[in-house]
Amino acid sequence: MTRPAPEIVARVERLLGWGPESWRPVHGGYTPTARYAVAAGHRTGFVKVATTEMTAWQINREIAAYSGISGDFVPHVLGADADPDRPILIIEDLSHASWPPPWTDAVVEQVLDTIARMHASPSTLAHGGLLEGREAGWPTVAADPTPFLSLGLVSAAWLERALPALIAAEQSCQLAGDALTHLDLRSDNLCLTPGGVKLIDWAEACRSAADVDLGFFLPSLAYESGPLPDRLLPGRPDIAALVSGFFAARAGQPDIPLAPFVRRVQREQLSTALPWAIRALELDAVV
Repeated sequence: MTRPAPEIVARVERLLGWGPESWRPVHGGYTPTARYAVAAGHRTGFVKVATTEMTAWQINREIAAYSGISGDFVPHVLGADADPDRPILIIEDLSHASWPPPWTDAVVEQVLDTIARMHASPSTLAHGGLLEGREAGWPTVAADPTPFLSLGLVSAAWLERALPALIAAEQSCQLAGDALTHLDLRSDNLCLTPGGVKLIDWAEACRSAADVDLGFFLPSLAYESGPLPDRLLPGRPDIAALVSGFFAARAGQPDIPLAPFVRRVQREQLSTALPWAIRALELDAVV
């Protein structure tokens, strides 16, 4: 058993009001956040501790998000301590929940229903959007196509022909809205419990466009042998272009040293998002 530093243990005990007897490190995720499943008898919890400047920003964002959301899809928060350097967030332990894949029609329907209810839920979070503080997708590729072309998905000639339509469709997409949006929906951020679907990792949450939030989720669902994006969100070339462009502008970039798996996930999602955009915009077959 690997326990964190005594100072972290003391802070966690203070937040929980009880002292964990076991600290099980939980591996996974795409950042170096320290994660522990803690327990003492029948009492359990899931602890996240920042280890870098970026993870501190993310956990502080998530702590703030939890104060502005509610619903049966939100994990129960057991304690939170915002801090510029080492914030701590403790939620209910969901280790024993069911984490897709595999995806069945029933599970897809249950998750989509939960997402729709989330989008309809009241929230006090600030307005934002998928590209807030981030570069656009296909315009970034147009400015420097080399990283995207290095993935070998299309030829330079195909990209030159397709870029005007992709850029126009992306720029036509409306990112603003009033819906409660998660903006980081993937299978590793949701699970099935006896009480319903729980959504975790709310650091990107804000009020924005519901269809964009759903569209951002669909390529990962398709990659894991779920339904194609256009089956669930038909007739939306603007969202297909936005989402594919988001991944196209990033998937070919160098690995992030402290988050080495991010590029892999972006490549996976691009592998289904790009064909979606090609179908939606009726572009030439990839050559």
